[in-house]
Amino acid sequence: MLKNLMLAAAVFAAVSCSTVPITGRSQLNLVSDQEMNAMAAQEYQKVLQSSRLSADAAQTAMVRRVGQRIQQAVEQYFRQNNASAQLEGYQWEFNLIQEDQQNAWCMPGGKVAVYTGILPVTQDEAGLAVVMGHEVAHAVAKHSNERMSQQMATQGLGGVLSTAVGQNPSATQNVFLQAVGVGSQLGLLKYGRNQESEADHLGLIFMAMAGYNPDAAVAFWQRMAAQEQGGNIEFLSTHPSSSTRIADIQRDLPEARKYYTAR
Repeated sequence: MLKNLMLAAAVFAAVSCSTVPITGRSQLNLVSDQEMNAMAAQEYQKVLQSSRLSADAAQTAMVRRVGQRIQQAVEQYFRQNNASAQLEGYQWEFNLIQEDQQNAWCMPGGKVAVYTGILPVTQDEAGLAVVMGHEVAHAVAKHSNERMSQQMATQGLGGVLSTAVGQNPSATQNVFLQAVGVGSQLGLLKYGRNQESEADHLGLIFMAMAGYNPDAAVAFWQRMAAQEQGGNIEFLSTHPSSSTRIADIQRDLPEARKYYTAR
């Protein structure tokens, strides 16, 4: 009996784990990509319907231009590593929301939103590529899936999202919003340090592959640190602009520069 239980546990661990691209970290993943992407598409539309999109054509075009270049870099990276299947079901969208908060995020499936309040800090396309590369990295590293899995396990919602929605739709929606860090649950559940470090690392590589100088990341996070010191930072309040983070980025820059070719 004990032997059977141990075997079942081993099988569960094997089927419920995935590996983060580039870093190779193992992560808990109880929720399918198809379920996460479908729920993200629904919630993304709700956000767009309840928000005011920017009427600034130039800024909107810039967000979409940078986003599409990051998208192409991600797709290129996964294709070169024979992992394109991990992006199956992605339907990329890039929108600029008219709101003063310094914020941006990417839901599973490539659903990206940037808020106008962060544009004065990004300053230019390279700075915006730092932000969008970082947020897209959270999505392709399946950090939301990982957090959703952890929360569902903790709250006893089971490992099948559709079943959890049927049993307790309100609780499941709240867990999802916490996992992706948007909507009414903004900032209630913070990314872990491992996830933040991975997003920084992957984001540098994606922006470099997209033709943006990864060195711009240091200047951007220094500007964010200055905002933090002034008590005026809203970038989810979960992205610490610390000296440690900047030092980590500087450590990763030599690797990222190998992917960079100016356009």
